[in-house]
Amino acid sequence: MAHRPRTLTSYAERLGRALRLMAARPDEELPVERLAEAAALSPFHFHRVWTAMMGETVAETRRRIRMQRAAADLLRGRQPLPRVARRAGYAGVAAFGRAFRAAHGVAPAAYRARGGIGVLPVGHHSEGEDVMYEVSIRPFAGVRVAAMRHVGDYQAIGAVFDRLMAWASARGLGGARSFGVYHDDPASVPEASLRSDACVEVGPDVAGDEAVTITDILACRAAVLLFKGPYAELERPYRWLYGEWLPASGEEPADRPCFEKYLNDPRSVPPSEWFTAVHLPLRG
Repeated sequence: MAHRPRTLTSYAERLGRALRLMAARPDEELPVERLAEAAALSPFHFHRVWTAMMGETVAETRRRIRMQRAAADLLRGRQPLPRVARRAGYAGVAAFGRAFRAAHGVAPAAYRARGGIGVLPVGHHSEGEDVMYEVSIRPFAGVRVAAMRHVGDYQAIGAVFDRLMAWASARGLGGARSFGVYHDDPASVPEASLRSDACVEVGPDVAGDEAVTITDILACRAAVLLFKGPYAELERPYRWLYGEWLPASGEEPADRPCFEKYLNDPRSVPPSEWFTAVHLPLRG
C-alpha cells in the first residue's frame, strides 16, 4: 500500500486543476466532462472522486461558491437583483430567491436591507445606532500550517480553500483546523494586489511541495472577536474592531497580520451557522 499516498496526492493535484478552472470561470455552467478533462479523469469516475475527496458533489460546490459571491454582491453594492441572480447562475429572480432563502434563511432583498444575518453577541444594530461585538484578549498558542497563497479580492479566497481541502484530504488531514491570514488593508491596497493565505494545521512530519508552503502562525496575545454568520459579512466586524474597539482599548497592535480561525465546516452547516474567530495580534 506504499503507493496509496502518492495516488491520493495525484488525485488532489488533478482536482485542483478542475477547481482552478471552476474558480476562473464562475459564471459558466461548466459541464462535468470539461472539469473531468481538466483533471485528466474519465467523466464516469470524476464525479465519484470529487464527491469522495471534497465531501460534496460538483453541483453543491458550484452552488456554494456562487451563493457566497451572491451574498457579497448584495452587501457590497446596489446591483439590481436580476443581475445578482444571473451571476449566481439563475435565469430569474424567483428561482434565485428560493435558493438564497434556503441557504441563508432570508430572501435576498431582506438580506440586503438588514445588512446580513450575522449574529452580534453583545449589543444590537439598527440604522443610526452603534454596532457592538464581544472581544476577549487571550493567548494564541501558535500553529504550524500548510498555506496556499491567494492574491486578489479576499472574498474569492474560498476557491483556494477548496483546493487546500483537497490537498489536505489526500494526506489524511480531513477535519484539521483551518485558518485564513490576511496581510493587507483593503482600504489602502488595490483589490487586485491583496495578499491572503488559506491555511490548514499540519504536524511536524508534513513537508511543503509545489502546492503549499509550510509556515507558522506564531504564538501571540490577541484580541479575539467571535462572529457567527456568512464570511461575506466579516468586513463590518473588522471595521468595528479597528475603528471602535482598538482606539478605546488602550492596546497596541503587533506588527503582524490579522488571522481568522474557522470553527466549523462551511460544507456541513448553513451560512447562518458559520463561526469565525477573528484574531488581532497585540503587543505585549
